[in-house]
Amino acid sequence: MGLFSRKSTKHQQQSNGNPSTNGDLNTPFAMKRANSNPAQNATIPAIPMPKAPDPNVDPAGYLRSIYAVRERSRLVLDKAKLNQLRHFTVDMSKFSDTANYVVAIIKRDFDDYSTIPPHGRWQHFDVGGRPRVDQLMATWPSSVDAQERTRRLMDLFLVSVLLDAGAGAKWQYKSKESGKMFKRSEGLAVASLEMFKTGLFSSNPDQPFQVDHGGLKKLTTEKMAKGLQVSPENPIDGLEGRTNLLIRLADALLNQEIFGPESRAGNMLDYLLAHPTTHVSAVPIIPLPTLWSTLMDGLSTIWPNTRTQIDGTPLGDAWPCASMPSHPTHPWENIVPFHKLTQWLTYSLMVPMQKLANVHFVGVELMTGLPEYRNGGLFVDTGLLTLKPEDAKRGLAQYQMNATRQGQPNYEVVPLFTADDDVIVEWRALTVGFLDMLLDEVNTLLGLSGDKKLSLAQMLEAGSWKGGREIAEVSRPNTKEPPIMILSDGTVF
Repeated sequence: MGLFSRKSTKHQQQSNGNPSTNGDLNTPFAMKRANSNPAQNATIPAIPMPKAPDPNVDPAGYLRSIYAVRERSRLVLDKAKLNQLRHFTVDMSKFSDTANYVVAIIKRDFDDYSTIPPHGRWQHFDVGGRPRVDQLMATWPSSVDAQERTRRLMDLFLVSVLLDAGAGAKWQYKSKESGKMFKRSEGLAVASLEMFKTGLFSSNPDQPFQVDHGGLKKLTTEKMAKGLQVSPENPIDGLEGRTNLLIRLADALLNQEIFGPESRAGNMLDYLLAHPTTHVSAVPIIPLPTLWSTLMDGLSTIWPNTRTQIDGTPLGDAWPCASMPSHPTHPWENIVPFHKLTQWLTYSLMVPMQKLANVHFVGVELMTGLPEYRNGGLFVDTGLLTLKPEDAKRGLAQYQMNATRQGQPNYEVVPLFTADDDVIVEWRALTVGFLDMLLDEVNTLLGLSGDKKLSLAQMLEAGSWKGGREIAEVSRPNTKEPPIMILSDGTVF
């Protein structure tokens, strides 16, 4: 398949934006396009953002903040511009090729750039042009108000994002509703949606459309394998890790301050609306750091306790990096935080809150690009980054060793590393930094300025994430895997 042969996004854009494509969408709460936001027309007062924690006083708080992701990754990017990295050679002459490739993808799929939705889980549910989220909501009676609809979608999106680790090259899911086969992120989205509909994550038989402590606590690896259609012939990476992540989520939901007496994920909405930092104007206005802290604090106990810690505080998706400064009395300085899953959750959960509960978020520009293998693979496959020979040799040896395990691919050999390997940490930091640079260049090439500029979330959705996937499909058509693989345990994305 040619790199620029797809037209699916334009088709989906038209079908999702036209209620006539689904005759059931006649309720007052039927959705418009996933990127429209009723709060956009409201007059929003200037809301000051809180300052980042001082790393010299509260290093764990700083490294867990959204501010630290861009600030720490930028130090690795600075070395990249000078071609002084430990594991990658950088050819900045290829940066324009990368940007032009992303622009070509965007131009191919969108005539009106303002219709590009922000990156989020919603689009994955609607794979193939079928508006599954709208169709789900159309089955709910009109007595289910906008806030309850928002809670239900937040329930669904939270579980679905937590299941969205790399599934591997072999796994696929056959939709029980359409009979169609889906793989990777979209397959996991459709699978999680269909499991959600059965009430698998709910403890209330009269209300299947929710995610709560009791429902998650009853999960087993066997139940998840059945729901995901896993078998020896259809293996998925990290099944046990995914299951344990959801079981640990059950205990996190016992935090009644955030998740209410029902210990339900969607009750985050009520907590956020009542938060002292939330401003009530024409619409509720929530600072992005408030949503961020809610997710970081509310979900901190779900991450494996083997992750990086500072003074006994687990940092989550944050890792030492040899390209960072090293100071004997400031051990935090060599750590690069990513919090990719929390960012993916933040991007995804904002959409139903904006769409259904009329919430406006300020400070969204603090979010970064997602340091995962599709965005990162784009920079390798376009020649901007090249793994140094000694690391490539080590990674290929690990791939060959992993290929001897049952169910693992053993063709289209690429270097493979664990998530904590310094190669992967450096690669992910570079991905965050180069995505910021890429956004500026893409807007310039598209001739967009001022309010018409693409947001980072729009470029991720229409360009880099999609472009990284497509160039991987062409470069490695059998596995469609990235140029560097991460050994997945189902909890690292």
